[in-house]
Amino acid sequence: MTEKIVVGVTSVPVGDRVVRWAADRAAASGAAVELITVVGGAVGAVGEDSVAQAAHDAAAEALASRAARMREAGIEVTTRVERGNPVAVLVDASEGAGLLVIGSDYRGPESGTVRGAHGIRISAAAHCPVVVVPDIDIAGRTGVVVGTDGSEVSAGAVRFAAAEAVRLGEPLVAVSVWTPMPIPGPISGYPEPYLDDMQDVTAEILRTALADVRAAHPDLQITEHVECGYPSAIINELAQTARLAVVGSHGRGAFARLLLGSISHEVLARVATVTAIVR
Repeated sequence: MTEKIVVGVTSVPVGDRVVRWAADRAAASGAAVELITVVGGAVGAVGEDSVAQAAHDAAAEALASRAARMREAGIEVTTRVERGNPVAVLVDASEGAGLLVIGSDYRGPESGTVRGAHGIRISAAAHCPVVVVPDIDIAGRTGVVVGTDGSEVSAGAVRFAAAEAVRLGEPLVAVSVWTPMPIPGPISGYPEPYLDDMQDVTAEILRTALADVRAAHPDLQITEHVECGYPSAIINELAQTARLAVVGSHGRGAFARLLLGSISHEVLARVATVTAIVR
């Protein structure tokens, strides 16, 4: 069965970047694409139906134009326009898909955080990996950055990142970050042996996390990066020059729908490059 890439398409400027990224991915992998636009749900206002129909028709026309260009490139593509909540529609559409691609209007540190929380909610509840494309030009960037803490969740992120690095012909930068235990009261400073051991333990966790990937992809160039600090800040700092960043997410339980997980949430809040959320 051909893998399907579901793409959430909007009329905001980042929409063009989202569709281009998905088209490039589909052309390289042979995946089929489904383009989806969601227009607002009913609230019972007078004259609402005519407004909704006009929005539906405009969205359908825009999707048809995008789909025609994809077909010219040899990509199998379908389109649909839905009416309702974008989070619910795209999460439902992600079931059975290999990848869900959405956009973020974030344009860098000077622009503040992203507008709204749709992307975070979708990433938390989706049934497949989610790729978030920011409104940032990443032309000329190289490498795939992946964050890992040695957990089973991050193991999936490492496997995904390695496969993408191989597909793209890019090196992989695997990142593990440790944070010192907070010191209460008037005590200041940390014993040097403690800091050294934290660095060594984290480095060993990273080496172990990469063992299977090194065996599966012996020709893949992998750089191990171990640093003291806060994970989301360090991942996003490295991602500023990367072609892709990958982080893990903790499942699809009720709580996960509300909170993606602090690290993944914070990475998306100031997304520095195209970023995949993998569970």
